[in-house]
Amino acid sequence: MGLPEEVPQRRAATDAEARALASGLRLQILRLTLDEALTNKEIAERLDRNPASVLHHVRTLVDTGFLRAEPVRRGARGSREVPYRATGKSWSLEAPSASRAVLDAFLAEVAQVPASELETSRLGLRLTDEEVEELGQRLHALLEEYHRRPATPGAAPWSVFLALHPDPGRRP
Repeated sequence: MGLPEEVPQRRAATDAEARALASGLRLQILRLTLDEALTNKEIAERLDRNPASVLHHVRTLVDTGFLRAEPVRRGARGSREVPYRATGKSWSLEAPSASRAVLDAFLAEVAQVPASELETSRLGLRLTDEEVEELGQRLHALLEEYHRRPATPGAAPWSVFLALHPDPGRRP
């Protein structure tokens, strides 16, 4: 077995990118459009939201390069529909200000999952700064490995949420 590929460096998000990612709803939109292009109306229906308010979020994501418009298609009644698809750009960015939004999006998404299908783990550790850095790098490398794998046709969609944080309740 060869050495693992080097994990690409993530770059800091611009102010506009960070603001775009600081919304749990926008992160949900990106997740919905990861595998298939959806119109604003389809996104709004899946999120049980008003299409006008969703359109504001869709436009913000398009303007910052997180969503791209696909070729226009005709709807059931002949109307012009623009489907949108996630670009995957958010994976390559560091946006610490979006951490709370990521948690909000996760909680909204996991609320729809039956408890019997949810796999969770929680672990308390005592680590030096260097060990925290190493753990973070190794976890990111593992996620990057799975991110790079081509999608298996017909495979079920899964999501991973990972949080590494100080444990204030255990501090003296």
